[in-house]
Amino acid sequence: MKVLVTGTAGFIGFHAALKFLSAGYEVVGLDNINDYYDIALKYGRLAASGIDKTKTEYNITVASNTNHHYRFIKLDLDDSENLNRLLVREQFDLVCHLAAQAGVRYSLENPFAYISSNIAGFENILEGCRHFNIRHLVFASSSSVYGLNREMPFSVHKNVDHPISLYAATKKSNELMAHAYSYLFNVPVTGLRFFTVYGPWGRPDMAMFIFTKSILDGIPLNLFNEGCMERDFTYIDDVTDALLKVINNPPKADQSWNRSSPDPSSSVAPYRIYNIGNNNPFKVTDVVSEIEKVTGKKAIINHLPMQPGDVEKTLADIDDLIKDFEFTPSTKVSEGIRKFVKWYCEFYRI
Repeated sequence: MKVLVTGTAGFIGFHAALKFLSAGYEVVGLDNINDYYDIALKYGRLAASGIDKTKTEYNITVASNTNHHYRFIKLDLDDSENLNRLLVREQFDLVCHLAAQAGVRYSLENPFAYISSNIAGFENILEGCRHFNIRHLVFASSSSVYGLNREMPFSVHKNVDHPISLYAATKKSNELMAHAYSYLFNVPVTGLRFFTVYGPWGRPDMAMFIFTKSILDGIPLNLFNEGCMERDFTYIDDVTDALLKVINNPPKADQSWNRSSPDPSSSVAPYRIYNIGNNNPFKVTDVVSEIEKVTGKKAIINHLPMQPGDVEKTLADIDDLIKDFEFTPSTKVSEGIRKFVKWYCEFYRI
């Protein structure tokens, strides 16, 4: 079974590629390696995957699984011509689309990057899945789509029509675009709304990374909304375990779907939406405390008001994930923080 994984120089894509390899898949990874954050970290992830950064396409044998291969190709998803050439050549069975312009706050500064990557790039992926008989497309959505919703826990069965950032709006758009292709062309599609994913090799613009760096460097860290924030922190290994289960089970048309009372999470098309979360909100101030315990250093805290586009609390309803895949996350936040800090200190030689 051959799978295309986009965004493999990114945080979740890197871990997803390794998960698929360990399960015996042949993997081709794509990434444009943009400079949204330090590309040394992106190349570090590729090196940890066995990829030589001096090559744009490189075939390796994975040391832990010598019968299967991983190739990486540097490619922007806006480049539809070369993407189509790749799809013709490789004849993929599955696509796991994780590439995106991430970040709520950055969307206030550079909105056009989100349109280019998250809308135009995703359209090229959908067209590829349409024309090359992909058995299942799994794509990354985001908990950000819940926007102004305040009914907890956040449920995939509720409408999400009030995003409060352009990033969230593009992810909601991805869900709508995916449904249209699923309905029109019978493409099996599953969207996954990720909730605050963290762990080794995480992104520098995420709270876990920022807090750890600030505490270890002895510089002030910003706590927004006076620290009164809660997040459904989800450890990366739980995310990739869920990804593997989902991609192996393409959705089918929901025969009980009611057009008079439509459920946003399913359809008469082979289309599903799931939350991927820990189902256990954790206070941001408690995250700081846990990092202090692991590092043995005290945080210098700078309290600030709520930022535009942010929300006070996230909590995932994962009942459908449990029911359909018999899957529940198993990593406690305290354990995940310890593993992240350990990786951080090793990677940055602290």
